[in-house]
Amino acid sequence: MLKALSYVQKIQPYIPGKPVKEVERELGIKECIKLASNENPLGPSPLVIEEIKKFISNPVEIARYPEGSGYYLKNALCEFFSKKGCSITHNEIILGNGSNELIDIAVRTYMAPGDEAVMATPSFVVYPMSVTSQGGIPREVPLKQSRHDLQEMLGQINEKTKIVFISNPNNPTGTINYSKEFDSFMKALPEGILVVVDEAYYEYVTDPDYPKSLDYFKEGRDILILRTFSKAYGLAGLRIGYGVAKKEIITEMNKIREPFNTNSIAQIAAIAALSDEEHLKKVVEINEEGKKYLYRELDRIPQIKYLPTQANFIYILLPDDTTSKEVFDYLLRYGIIIRPVGARQIRVTVGLPEENKAFIEAFRNFYRRKQ
Repeated sequence: MLKALSYVQKIQPYIPGKPVKEVERELGIKECIKLASNENPLGPSPLVIEEIKKFISNPVEIARYPEGSGYYLKNALCEFFSKKGCSITHNEIILGNGSNELIDIAVRTYMAPGDEAVMATPSFVVYPMSVTSQGGIPREVPLKQSRHDLQEMLGQINEKTKIVFISNPNNPTGTINYSKEFDSFMKALPEGILVVVDEAYYEYVTDPDYPKSLDYFKEGRDILILRTFSKAYGLAGLRIGYGVAKKEIITEMNKIREPFNTNSIAQIAAIAALSDEEHLKKVVEINEEGKKYLYRELDRIPQIKYLPTQANFIYILLPDDTTSKEVFDYLLRYGIIIRPVGARQIRVTVGLPEENKAFIEAFRNFYRRKQ
């Protein structure tokens, strides 16, 4: 009997948020509200749509392979960072099928079976999955006060450690680690370890004490900074992200990266998205307004607690007499899809005003029903 590798058998498959069309079909609901996957409720910039329409109007372009090096998108990223006072070259950027792919490439580049990677828990579930799939060992350190316990993570490092993952803001809690503690961590980190800083929600952060990870890149540290166009830029369906690191790291990762790993439409869409700063500003403003509304309304439900967020989702802690599955199933009947992330924790994406209101009304009804 054919069997997968022993460490592959240990992996629990990633379960994505329930698709809107599937819920509508199963429950006979006409219009569902999806607040499960931290997608941008506004969608991409109108400039993105225009560029996509231009591209698909030429069938010859569709028949050709993508620009394998991502030359024009890398140009746009270099200009983007230059405006922010950071000089980055093409050979310090790697493009990925979402930043998710870059996590996997980093693991395959720097880890062999038996090597270890340190990460927080709960955090992005792909980190331990990717490490385990390579035959590596994930060292998961519980959060402290809902944030990465960087000191304990340092304590878990040994001669087998090859990578440290830091999700900042953290998914699913929406919390961040601050500049001083991050700086102390980087100063104490032994040489020869890659720090993967996952900044998928970077654009939503408003706290001025958020670490400037690019400063460590400029110092020549072994750091890989991951960002994505899936969240604030609204391109989740096109799957494109990027990583920034020194040339030596990117060169090695490109040996593992598959040819043509980012498609043509995703590349041109990302270029257009970067150019529309006004749309991004609007996205962030709507997110901030939504957070304030949700905080206010959640405060009126005495049974639950939540964590203030620096991302576009809120981590809600349910009381002892409530399971996340109960809440998920109840809200689903109202056509509202949220994400259970633990036995008594749910994660809810900040949506448009009417979506946030619908969630609050249904969530409040759930607790009225239990009284």
